Order: sequence, then C-alpha cells, then structure tokens
Amino acid sequence: MQLLKDRIRKDGKIKAGNVLKVDSFLNHQMDTDLFVEIGKEFKRRFADCEINKILTIEASGIGIACVVAQQFHVPVVFAKKTQTKNIAGDVYTSKVESYTHGRVYDIIVSKEFLGKGDKVLLIDDFLANGKALEGLAAVVEESGAELVGAGIVIEKGFQVGGDIIRSKGIRLESLAIVDSMDEETGTIVFRGDEA
Repeated sequence: MQLLKDRIRKDGKIKAGNVLKVDSFLNHQMDTDLFVEIGKEFKRRFADCEINKILTIEASGIGIACVVAQQFHVPVVFAKKTQTKNIAGDVYTSKVESYTHGRVYDIIVSKEFLGKGDKVLLIDDFLANGKALEGLAAVVEESGAELVGAGIVIEKGFQVGGDIIRSKGIRLESLAIVDSMDEETGTIVFRGDEA
C-alpha cells in the first residue's frame, strides 16, 4: 500500500533495537483519514472471505480494527491484557510475549463474544515476532470459531513473525513489509521496492 509506505518513510522514526516508531500517525496519535484507507485496503484484500467478527488485541490494534470493521459491517472484539471486573465468568485465555514491552502477559476474551459459527479476521498494527497473532489464533481455535486470516498494517519482514504465521497456514495480508531499516541513515526498505 503505497500511501502507507510513503507515510512511514515521511513520519516513521527508526530507533535502536529495530524499533520503528509510528506513533505520530498509527499507534498513539491516529490519522483517521489514513485509517479509512487502511480499512478499504483490508476490505479489498479479504473481499472473497465471509467475515462476521474482527478480533484484535488492546491497545494499539483497536482503532485500526474499528475502522476495518466499519468496512465489513461487523463488530470488533478485543482481547484484554488484564482481567477486570467487567469480564466475569467464562473466558478464553492465551499467553502472549510482547516484543515491544519485553514481557509475557495473558490475553482474555469473554466466551460471550466469540464461538462456533464465527468467522474471524485478526487485525493488528505490527507483526514482529508473531506472538500476538499466535495468541489471538489460539483464542480463535479454542473458541471453535473459524480463523479466516490476519491483516497487519506493518510487518517487520526481517523478523520471524511473518514466516511463523504463514507456516501455520494462516492467510496473512500485510500492507507494508519492512525488509530492512538503518537507524544511522533513516533508510527504510520495503518488500517490493525497486533495487
């Protein structure tokens, strides 16, 4: 998605440890006009699929998932990272290791909102080591719902996540795949760029 790649090149910041900061437009301050275009692109890419739920993980995926859900006219369910009084009773859980935060946490989805008969599209902002998507896919499997695929805004192609998810037979659509980043020069190379 060229519009997204251009925006990453313009406003993304490369930090030590292969961190790509896009918080000025994607996951802290959100450019809703860009989100609408992202939603349209996911709708185009998954137009051949029957989808009745979007599943994401708090917090950065929620805004994007809501805009994508508008395109499909379906609800968004988000996995919570902490048990709250609002989620009582039966839940699905999975352990997820966060690349960004460097810790493991449980994700929780109420059984009330996910189950047999649901056709689920996973949506998230980043794919690095694949742990968040693996955790979400495990929740879908445990629920008896059908996993239709996963839509990622930015995939770090130089990390293992994309390969892991694809090796599990999950349909993965990433709008921008970063093959390399150079902190010193600020250069970002996307998959498919001319050599």
